[in-house]
Amino acid sequence: MQYRRARRKFDDEPENHERWLISYSDFITLLFAFFVVMYAISSVNIGKYKVFSDALGDAFGGQGAATPVNTQVQNLPIPNPGLKRRTELLRREKEHMTKLAQDLLSTLAPLVKEGKVRVTQNSRGVSVEINASVLFDPGDASLTNESTEALRAVASLLKADGHKVQVEGHTDNQPIRNRLFPSNWELSSVRASSVVRLFIDAGVAPERLTAVGFSSNVPVASNETPEGRARNRRVAVTILSGIPDPSTEVPVQ
Repeated sequence: MQYRRARRKFDDEPENHERWLISYSDFITLLFAFFVVMYAISSVNIGKYKVFSDALGDAFGGQGAATPVNTQVQNLPIPNPGLKRRTELLRREKEHMTKLAQDLLSTLAPLVKEGKVRVTQNSRGVSVEINASVLFDPGDASLTNESTEALRAVASLLKADGHKVQVEGHTDNQPIRNRLFPSNWELSSVRASSVVRLFIDAGVAPERLTAVGFSSNVPVASNETPEGRARNRRVAVTILSGIPDPSTEVPVQ
C-alpha cells in the first residue's frame, strides 16, 4: 500500500513546459554565431562594425564592443563596375587622342618647326593652334592659297574621326574698323567660319563643327610686343574629347 502511494506521487509530478526554451536559446546562439562569421569575412568598414557590434551587445544585455577584435581591419573598397568601366573608357579615349595629336604633329611638322603651329593635348582634347599669318593676309578673313594645303591635311585626319571640332578665331588687341569688319569680334568670327567652310568642303561632317570668335579676349602672349601680338593672332582647331577628365594640360611637344 505504501509503494502504490509513492508511485502515484511520482506520476502526478507536473510537466515542465519551458524545456523548449533551452533548444530555442541554442538555436538563437548558433544563428548569431553564423551571422557574426558571415559579417567577419565580408568587406568590413570600421565605423559600421563598431555600430553593429554595439547594437548586438545592447540587444543581448551586454556593453557592446568598444573596438573590433582585429584592430588591423581596414576599410576595403567595394568593387564598382561602373567606375571601372568609366576608367577603362577614359584610358582608351586618352590613348586615341594622343595618337591623333601625334598624327597632327607629323602632318604639320614643317610648320611646327617654324613655330607657326602648336599642337597640345589637354582635358578638353587636342588643340591645333595655327598662326594667323599662315592662313590670312593682315586684316582679312579669306584663306590664302598657301594655307589651304595645310588645312586640308588637317581635314583629312578629322574626316576619319568622329569627335566634335571647335574652330576658334583670335585677334590681338589692336582695334580694326573697316567696311567688312567693324571690330575684332567680326574679324575673329569670320576667320573661324572660313576654316569651318574649308573643312566642310574637304569632307568633314558639318554637324561636328562649331565656329567661335573670341576677338582679343583670350591672349596667349603679351600684347605689349609685336611678337606677342603676332602670337595672339591665331586660329585654334580643337578636337573635343568625348569623355573629358579633370587632368591638367600636358603639351604633346
